Amino acid sequence: MTEPRRDLTRTTLAVLFMGALLLSSFWILRPFLAALIWATMIVVATWPLMRRTERFLWGRRGLAVSAMMLALLLVFVVPLTLAIGTIVEHADEIVALGKKVSSFQLPPPPDWLAKLPLVGDRLVSIWETIAAKGARDLAAQSGPYVGAATRWFLAEMGSFGLVFVQFLLTVILAAVLYANGEAWAGWMKRFGRRLAYERGENSVVLAGQAIRGVALGVVVTALVQSILGGIGLAIAGVPLAAVLTAIMFMLCIAQLGPVLVLLPAVAWLYWNDSTGWGTFLLVWTVIVGTMDNFLRPFLIKQGADLPLLLIFAGVIGGLLSLGLVGIFVGPVVLAVAYTLVDAWVSDDRPLEH
Repeated sequence: MTEPRRDLTRTTLAVLFMGALLLSSFWILRPFLAALIWATMIVVATWPLMRRTERFLWGRRGLAVSAMMLALLLVFVVPLTLAIGTIVEHADEIVALGKKVSSFQLPPPPDWLAKLPLVGDRLVSIWETIAAKGARDLAAQSGPYVGAATRWFLAEMGSFGLVFVQFLLTVILAAVLYANGEAWAGWMKRFGRRLAYERGENSVVLAGQAIRGVALGVVVTALVQSILGGIGLAIAGVPLAAVLTAIMFMLCIAQLGPVLVLLPAVAWLYWNDSTGWGTFLLVWTVIVGTMDNFLRPFLIKQGADLPLLLIFAGVIGGLLSLGLVGIFVGPVVLAVAYTLVDAWVSDDRPLEH
């Protein structure tokens, strides 16, 4: 029996056609790609909650989807939108603060600094050295960087309208995915099985676990730290507590933590002779600033075991590549890739034929 003849030209043209079709589809969907990835992340992370909501609402999928959309608006979209809007509203004050920092000159050390036990004299000596030699030079050197960072930050926040549209588009896409979640999950599993049989299907499940872990670890930890930090600022009487809370939320999402906001607030309280409130906020800073050391790993490990460096790289790379939305999309993409590659490398089963 003769073996059927292979038509190399036909195979090549078919591959080229399929590649061109995929690239064209990607190009058309490119404006919606970030929102689609974001919506997928939200739906996968909150799917168990949606199913419990559906059972609570007499098994009505429409009511459950509506409830989840309302929850997304109240818990996720509205706080982040208000945070960005608060920062944009106080843009002039942020710029003025940046200019003030660039022209800052360190005054003589306060009297209470010398009274600190064990380290008081040493701190006074360091303070006087910096005030005499390094403060003006440091301010002059940091001035251009402060101005550039301030302009970049405000430029990113200036696209508030675009970000808001992305949020609404994400909510709409999430509603579509919620409504037909089982069908989409079944299609993805079949796609994975077509690619790599049982390994491919397991990879889809692992991807969902990675998405859930990142969403819980990054977003929930950022919300808890920024809310608690904002409460501490408000109790201590620090001005512009709402703005500082919004900035803390952005810094927590970027894995930089709330300490970059809370420590200057502590110094400001001590500087204004509010020693009691400064001590309170200092203790509160230690509690809130170290909370992510156990809260974030605990939440992430609920979905997948992911290194912190991977999440940090995903947040920074996503921010630089996709803007504000990339803060959420970046770590999820890297986490999924890391989980799938690690599972593939660790799989010692023989290949199927």
